[in-house]
Amino acid sequence: MKYLFLFFSIIISFNVSSQKQKVPVYAWVGGPGKAIDKDIQQEFVDLKNKGIDGLMYSGGHDPAIYKRVGKLAKMAGLEFHSWIPTMIQSDPNLKSEWYGVSGKGESAFDIQPYAPYYKFLCPNKKGVRRYLKNLYSSVAEVEEVDGIHLDYIRYPDVILARGLWEKYDLIQDKEYPEYDFCYCDTCASDFKKKSGIDIKEAEDPTTVHEWKQYRYDVITSLVGEISEAVHKKGKKVNAAVFPGPSISKTLVRQEWSKWNLDAYFPMNYNDFYMGNTLWVGSMVKEEVKAVPDTPVFSGLFICPRPWNKANEKDPEGSGLLPEELGDAIRESMENGAAGICLFTPGRMTDAHWAAFDLAIHKDYSKKNK
Repeated sequence: MKYLFLFFSIIISFNVSSQKQKVPVYAWVGGPGKAIDKDIQQEFVDLKNKGIDGLMYSGGHDPAIYKRVGKLAKMAGLEFHSWIPTMIQSDPNLKSEWYGVSGKGESAFDIQPYAPYYKFLCPNKKGVRRYLKNLYSSVAEVEEVDGIHLDYIRYPDVILARGLWEKYDLIQDKEYPEYDFCYCDTCASDFKKKSGIDIKEAEDPTTVHEWKQYRYDVITSLVGEISEAVHKKGKKVNAAVFPGPSISKTLVRQEWSKWNLDAYFPMNYNDFYMGNTLWVGSMVKEEVKAVPDTPVFSGLFICPRPWNKANEKDPEGSGLLPEELGDAIRESMENGAAGICLFTPGRMTDAHWAAFDLAIHKDYSKKNK
């Protein structure tokens, strides 16, 4: 009996220890569509049982949807954050003059770079800022919402990630005017007042450092206003950001190391940047160093069809294979991440989940010291 008791004590101790060592995991999830509450509840319970701790949930703009789905998330024991794009908006009631203007003088309302959904607002318009603060504040008032998750809080990609060039049949060896935003009258005049430079008369605007910094600052100030409004509602604010922030500054004008957020979710999608899992680790190391006092959750992009990855021409169909997922999680945690975030659970195969389960129940704390 003594040895049997000792055996069970060891097992219990091991289970408690394993639970303590679990990696915090979030996931980007969309819905609800036409799903009924029973099906949503079943999905959430399943995610919780598999090791997901919280959701970045994309449900549109209606607070009632977040209240309904948030209750189900809470019943399943999940954190619940409303995932709502910021600068990309397709609301037909928005004013056309609120949209950004490219270096070619083309409005994103009329002509979108890369894809039709790229209808980017100008982050410098007072009306835009008021609209966004009202939107996020209304959702933040929902009791079941733990926080607001910002996405597309940036300008359009002035340069696409290298892995996307073939998809769009582009060679972006420099900044081209049709992808360079925003040159609207509001931005140009405001910049001239602050710097004395008329950017529309500049021979090559891409070489004007003050112009780049001005746009970093515009986004940073917008994030500050949104954060203040949401924090007043007693809720947290976090954001999906580009890697780096060296890459984020270069590609989309995000200097997110200066933002006032409660957590960062850098999209460390290695295949988009022609990188491997070691690349993920190097990005996390830079990201944690950039915001040492704020949690960084490493965003990982999952390959939905591992058996066909070699034939995928579109990076959107690529991502981490099951045999790569554990390494990506380890690289993230050993380089200082507070946890990870999956894009998305729906792309995970059984093999992914098996590798995931092993990886999230390891102790990476010694590697971080």
